[in-house]
Amino acid sequence: MEGSTDRPDASVPAAIGAMDDLIATSMVAQQEFAKNLGLSPTDLICFAYVLQAGDAPVSAGDLAARAHVTTGAVTGIVNRLERGGYVTRQPDPSDGRRVRVVAVPEAAQRVRDVYEPYYALLAQLFATYSPQEVAVLNDWFTRAGALAAAYLAESCGP
Repeated sequence: MEGSTDRPDASVPAAIGAMDDLIATSMVAQQEFAKNLGLSPTDLICFAYVLQAGDAPVSAGDLAARAHVTTGAVTGIVNRLERGGYVTRQPDPSDGRRVRVVAVPEAAQRVRDVYEPYYALLAQLFATYSPQEVAVLNDWFTRAGALAAAYLAESCGP
Protein backbone atom coordinates (compact mmCIF):
# COMPACT_ATOMS: atom_id res chain seq x y z
CA MET A 1 0.00 0.00 0.00
CA GLU A 2 2.62 2.49 -1.05
CA GLY A 3 1.81 6.17 -0.91
CA SER A 4 -1.69 5.93 0.49
CA THR A 5 -3.27 9.32 1.03
CA ASP A 6 -6.09 7.89 3.16
CA ARG A 7 -5.02 9.47 6.43
CA PRO A 8 -7.08 10.13 9.53
CA ASP A 9 -7.89 13.70 10.42
CA ALA A 10 -5.73 14.97 13.24
CA SER A 11 -5.49 18.07 15.34
CA VAL A 12 -2.25 19.34 16.86
CA PRO A 13 -3.32 18.09 20.33
CA ALA A 14 -4.10 14.65 18.86
CA ALA A 15 -0.72 14.55 17.11
CA ILE A 16 1.09 15.58 20.30
CA GLY A 17 -0.81 12.89 22.20
CA ALA A 18 0.17 10.26 19.63
CA MET A 19 3.77 11.47 19.83
CA ASP A 20 3.69 11.21 23.65
CA ASP A 21 2.38 7.64 23.35
CA LEU A 22 5.16 6.76 20.89
CA ILE A 23 7.83 8.29 23.14
CA ALA A 24 6.52 6.46 26.22
CA THR A 25 6.40 3.13 24.38
CA SER A 26 9.87 3.78 22.96
CA MET A 27 11.22 4.50 26.44
CA VAL A 28 9.84 1.18 27.71
CA ALA A 29 11.29 -0.57 24.65
CA GLN A 30 14.70 1.02 25.25
CA GLN A 31 14.63 -0.23 28.84
CA GLU A 32 13.77 -3.75 27.65
CA PHE A 33 16.37 -3.70 24.85
CA ALA A 34 18.99 -2.49 27.33
CA LYS A 35 18.06 -5.19 29.86
CA ASN A 36 18.24 -7.89 27.16
CA LEU A 37 21.71 -6.63 26.21
CA GLY A 38 22.85 -6.57 29.85
CA LEU A 39 23.06 -2.76 29.91
CA SER A 40 21.32 0.07 31.70
CA PRO A 41 19.26 2.43 29.52
CA THR A 42 21.87 5.18 29.99
CA ASP A 43 24.68 2.80 29.02
CA LEU A 44 22.73 1.84 25.88
CA ILE A 45 22.17 5.51 25.02
CA CYS A 46 25.89 6.19 25.33
CA PHE A 47 26.72 3.15 23.23
CA ALA A 48 24.25 4.37 20.61
CA TYR A 49 26.12 7.69 20.50
CA VAL A 50 29.37 5.79 19.96
CA LEU A 51 27.74 3.83 17.12
CA GLN A 52 26.36 7.02 15.54
CA ALA A 53 29.89 8.40 15.39
CA GLY A 54 30.87 5.56 13.05
CA ASP A 55 34.61 5.35 12.58
CA ALA A 56 35.22 8.61 14.45
CA PRO A 57 36.15 7.89 18.07
CA VAL A 58 34.10 9.77 20.66
CA SER A 59 35.55 11.46 23.72
CA ALA A 60 34.20 10.68 27.17
CA GLY A 61 33.38 14.38 27.50
CA ASP A 62 31.28 14.26 24.34
CA LEU A 63 29.38 11.27 25.72
CA ALA A 64 28.78 13.06 29.01
CA ALA A 65 27.41 16.12 27.25
CA ARG A 66 25.16 14.17 24.89
CA ALA A 67 23.77 11.92 27.66
CA HIS A 68 23.47 14.81 30.13
CA VAL A 69 25.57 13.08 32.76
CA THR A 70 28.64 14.29 34.65
CA THR A 71 32.11 13.39 33.47
CA GLY A 72 32.43 11.28 36.63
CA ALA A 73 29.27 9.37 35.75
CA VAL A 74 30.41 8.83 32.18
CA THR A 75 33.61 7.26 33.47
CA GLY A 76 31.51 4.60 35.19
CA ILE A 77 29.42 4.15 32.03
CA VAL A 78 32.50 3.70 29.85
CA ASN A 79 33.96 1.30 32.44
CA ARG A 80 30.80 -0.83 32.31
CA LEU A 81 30.68 -0.71 28.49
CA GLU A 82 34.33 -1.73 28.34
CA ARG A 83 33.88 -4.57 30.86
CA GLY A 84 30.86 -5.76 28.86
CA GLY A 85 32.91 -5.85 25.66
CA TYR A 86 30.99 -3.00 24.00
CA VAL A 87 33.76 -0.42 23.67
CA THR A 88 37.49 0.02 23.87
CA ARG A 89 39.41 3.09 24.95
CA GLN A 90 42.03 4.66 22.73
CA PRO A 91 44.35 7.53 23.61
CA ASP A 92 43.57 10.78 21.81
CA PRO A 93 46.46 11.33 19.39
CA SER A 94 46.26 15.10 19.81
CA ASP A 95 46.01 15.07 23.63
CA GLY A 96 47.41 12.12 25.54
CA ARG A 97 45.37 13.02 28.62
CA ARG A 98 42.10 12.44 26.75
CA VAL A 99 40.55 9.11 25.91
CA ARG A 100 38.49 8.25 22.86
CA VAL A 101 35.82 5.54 22.97
CA VAL A 102 35.36 3.15 20.04
CA ALA A 103 32.69 0.46 19.53
CA VAL A 104 33.73 -3.18 19.43
CA PRO A 105 32.42 -4.50 16.07
CA GLU A 106 30.93 -7.69 17.56
CA ALA A 107 29.06 -5.64 20.17
CA ALA A 108 27.78 -3.29 17.49
CA GLN A 109 26.43 -6.33 15.64
CA ARG A 110 24.70 -7.61 18.81
CA VAL A 111 22.91 -4.27 19.13
CA ARG A 112 22.01 -4.24 15.43
CA ASP A 113 20.56 -7.74 15.85
CA VAL A 114 18.20 -6.35 18.50
CA TYR A 115 17.15 -3.26 16.54
CA GLU A 116 17.08 -4.47 12.92
CA PRO A 117 13.75 -6.37 13.17
CA TYR A 118 12.12 -3.24 14.62
CA TYR A 119 13.70 -1.03 11.95
CA ALA A 120 12.42 -3.44 9.29
CA LEU A 121 8.89 -2.97 10.63
CA LEU A 122 9.37 0.80 10.59
CA ALA A 123 10.61 0.59 6.99
CA GLN A 124 7.43 -1.29 6.08
CA LEU A 125 5.38 1.44 7.73
CA PHE A 126 7.32 4.19 5.92
CA ALA A 127 6.66 2.33 2.65
CA THR A 128 2.95 3.11 3.10
CA TYR A 129 3.74 6.81 2.71
CA SER A 130 4.56 8.67 -0.48
CA PRO A 131 8.10 10.00 -0.95
CA GLN A 132 6.74 13.51 -0.28
CA GLU A 133 5.14 12.35 2.97
CA VAL A 134 8.36 10.62 4.05
CA ALA A 135 10.20 13.87 3.30
CA VAL A 136 7.75 15.75 5.55
CA LEU A 137 8.15 13.14 8.31
CA ASN A 138 11.94 13.30 8.03
CA ASP A 139 11.81 17.10 8.17
CA TRP A 140 9.54 16.97 11.21
CA PHE A 141 11.71 14.41 13.05
CA THR A 142 14.86 16.43 12.28
CA ARG A 143 13.37 19.74 13.35
CA ALA A 144 11.62 18.27 16.42
CA GLY A 145 14.89 16.60 17.44
CA ALA A 146 16.75 19.90 17.19
CA LEU A 147 13.98 21.67 19.10
CA ALA A 148 14.06 18.99 21.83
CA ALA A 149 17.86 19.22 22.13
CA ALA A 150 17.72 23.02 22.35
CA TYR A 151 14.93 22.91 24.94
CA LEU A 152 16.83 20.30 26.96
CA ALA A 153 19.98 22.43 26.92
CA GLU A 154 18.04 25.55 27.86
CA SER A 155 15.94 24.01 30.64
CA CYS A 156 18.35 21.47 32.07
CA GLY A 157 21.74 22.95 31.24
CA PRO A 158 24.50 21.31 29.26
